[in-house]
Amino acid sequence: MKLQEFAIKQYTLPNGLEVILYQRNDIPLAATNIWYRVGSANEVAGKTGLAHLFEHMMFQGSENVPKGMHFHYVQQAGGTLNASTSFDRTNYFQKVPAHFLERMFWLESDRMGHYISALDREKLQNQIDVVSNERLERYDNQPYGLAFEKLLRLMYSEEHPYSSPVIGYMDDIKRYSLEDVKDFFIKHYVPSNASLVVAGDFEENAVKEMVQKYFGDIAGQGALKISPASNKDHDQFSQYEAYKDNVELDRVYLAWHTVPSYDHDDMLLEMYSDILTGSKNGYLKKALTIDNQIAQSVSSFQFSGKYGGFFVVQVTLKPGKSIDEAKKMVLDILDDLKTKRVNERELQRSKNIITSGFIYRLQNLSTVADLLNQYAFYLGTPNGFQIELDRYTGIQPDDMAKISNTYFSNAYCELRVMRKKDE
Repeated sequence: MKLQEFAIKQYTLPNGLEVILYQRNDIPLAATNIWYRVGSANEVAGKTGLAHLFEHMMFQGSENVPKGMHFHYVQQAGGTLNASTSFDRTNYFQKVPAHFLERMFWLESDRMGHYISALDREKLQNQIDVVSNERLERYDNQPYGLAFEKLLRLMYSEEHPYSSPVIGYMDDIKRYSLEDVKDFFIKHYVPSNASLVVAGDFEENAVKEMVQKYFGDIAGQGALKISPASNKDHDQFSQYEAYKDNVELDRVYLAWHTVPSYDHDDMLLEMYSDILTGSKNGYLKKALTIDNQIAQSVSSFQFSGKYGGFFVVQVTLKPGKSIDEAKKMVLDILDDLKTKRVNERELQRSKNIITSGFIYRLQNLSTVADLLNQYAFYLGTPNGFQIELDRYTGIQPDDMAKISNTYFSNAYCELRVMRKKDE
């Protein structure tokens, strides 16, 4: 399958800001999407969660935009906006009627170039409280909420950039200082560490002039070289932990180290996950929830980032059922798949679902803008749509056996979450 060519232009301002333009004049909308190449992977011990804090702090006002007014200006224009943080990056995105695009440039450039002067302790403390409450609600006081960060610590040593949760640890969050925030901003929130995507209904020369007008005078800092130490010396294998929590059902996580983003095998592993648990006929889901009825739910996923990847199988048991039994069944099925040819009809179903989902996502302007930044970051080129599609459609039944032998013959990490009621 061949996609229609995407009209993409890419250039770099003298201060280092990468600019990616995607012109699409069939709808009167425009989107901006900025990736700052900083996430929790770029933090240091004792300062975890700073990247995520900035997802909140950047909406607290800048030199010419009062606190709370960033949301107001975008929503007043009939637009939408949000931000997110991952291990590898922090992004900020808006979509508005096209004639309000210049307002988005003003807002984004003001917080990129004129943020520090508006920062004060009151704003910082306010967002420390917000993030602390978010951590309590989504992690500390949530059933199974601490499982993922515990799993990360099993898989990675403290030196690995993915060893801590993106939101950070509560002790670190509580003691952020103004100096911490200023230093983090000065180091990471610079044009040379950012990529700006403009997508939608615009005239190219006019947009280039506006980008230069609003971003061109922000001081550059040269090309940042931020490469956290990451190799298999920092991976941890055959790690085990069990803990009790306020949960109704026991759960077990099994995790294997795999590959970084856009490695040849990461798409095969995503497909493998769908074959295992993506439907009621998935190998693991059918065996554990239907045939043997020992699990309430079974899921799996492949995560890939810049500095590594991992594959996780999660099984939530039915009352009275054994974690040991469920674990053995999972491992036996993965072992069988090392020599068993995956059903071609099931593989085709999985390919159709994943491919159609990808094509459907391309209908959303904001999604396309984010993918342009994603491809630029991980592939080195923003025009990675056909590369992505070819990775899906080129998968063959024999590839699944290869995946089983390559990754699921290795040691794994195991985390058990058990009911306190058993005490």
